[in-house]
Amino acid sequence: MLNRGRLALYFVFLFLSISISSGEISNQVGINYGQLGDNLPSPKESVKLIQSLGAKRVKIYDANPDILSALKGTNLQVSIMVPNEIITNISTNQKLADSWVESNVVPFYSKTKIRYLLVGNEVISSSPKETWYNIVPAMRKIKNALKTHSLNKIKVGTSMAMDVLESSFPPSNGTFRSDIAFPIVKPMLQFLNRTRSFYFLDVYPYFPWSSDPKHINLDYALFESRTVKYTDPVSNLTYTNLFDQMVDSVVFAMKKLGYPDVRIWIAETGWPNDGDIDQIGANIYNAATYNRNVIKKLTAKPAIGTPARPGWVLPSFIFSLYNEDKKPGPGTERHFGLLYPNGSNVYGIDLSGETPDSDFEPLPKPDNNEPYKGKIWCVAARGVNASELASALSYACSQGNNTCDPIQPGKKCFKPDSLVWHSSYAFSSYWSQLKNTGATCYFNGLATQTAKDPSFGHCRFPSVTMKFGEAFL
Repeated sequence: MLNRGRLALYFVFLFLSISISSGEISNQVGINYGQLGDNLPSPKESVKLIQSLGAKRVKIYDANPDILSALKGTNLQVSIMVPNEIITNISTNQKLADSWVESNVVPFYSKTKIRYLLVGNEVISSSPKETWYNIVPAMRKIKNALKTHSLNKIKVGTSMAMDVLESSFPPSNGTFRSDIAFPIVKPMLQFLNRTRSFYFLDVYPYFPWSSDPKHINLDYALFESRTVKYTDPVSNLTYTNLFDQMVDSVVFAMKKLGYPDVRIWIAETGWPNDGDIDQIGANIYNAATYNRNVIKKLTAKPAIGTPARPGWVLPSFIFSLYNEDKKPGPGTERHFGLLYPNGSNVYGIDLSGETPDSDFEPLPKPDNNEPYKGKIWCVAARGVNASELASALSYACSQGNNTCDPIQPGKKCFKPDSLVWHSSYAFSSYWSQLKNTGATCYFNGLATQTAKDPSFGHCRFPSVTMKFGEAFL
């Protein structure tokens, strides 16, 4: 039996352990700091901007030494990343894992608060299948390397998108894909559970809403609905927003694999502030509304959690710091930033959640919350590099079915010495043929969408016709 003095000491240690545990998973919101942009502010300037936004954490997508140096002496908790490309090599080579940690973590750790180390970014969504099976072995190697250097405060994980689920609706039916559930996800959950780390989850309500705006209420996706609710018929849990539905579908999926208590970290969430003509709801109003509301939820005290995990803290990173103009893909990919590349605010935001919405400047009214109806063309962007444009023209002409026949010499759309004209025709022709297979109007930043018909005389440019949110070519 403990005497009173030892009993008091026991409770002091218990209190401290609880405090440390709570501090480790505090509900402070962080920011994702991507670097795929032209003329972004320097790391030192970026760190100041991050602090000005009220962020308490920052995640980077590598282990950039300039950024880690700029973070020295700040109180920002830092998450760094092993690139997808070296996961396979690290998974079978402890010396390589040791070397990576020695080069990218050890020199900075004493003054930079590195607390999280992600082995890859959405590997299952973006990397070759053979890499998938190397994620967990690489995580183990990195964890061993950290132990070698007594860096025991650093949690190891990897980020996962929602497409790792085979089913997500209703949330109680959440199930990991059959091809990855047992060979990859279950060993990962075992590792995360054993090391008391987190399942790092990327959650974007924008994407399911924008793919089905007829059946998913926009206010429900933006945390704005006061009347729309959904009750899961199996769990009987009631949902008031899409975010909670998505998170809980992962909770139930983990439970099915025998790991009901692995903690979730929101590795990315956000809403695009702009996009292509055919991308519904990508605007400043919706982006500000979503991010302000999700921050209120995530920073609430006491913690709100989700219907399946009421009261659980959801630590998080908002995506992203900047609009990054070099990101490939649809226009929304380049417009998730809280800041423009010059460092100015896209809209008012406070990641601490302490500033009331009434203190921010009024938001511009949204003008694209309904699907665009009409024709869209894909044309060469202004001021782009001529040699790069010529290469893109050659590529477009090599794709599809007779994509560039009308711009051959003697044909009705041929214009001598007009690279921009020919490229615009080729881009429109390529996109109109291949959009439904996933092709975009981007061409490494050389192309842009327009609602203005570029046709001239007898030359008619192919277009994509949007009708009720669907493309007719």
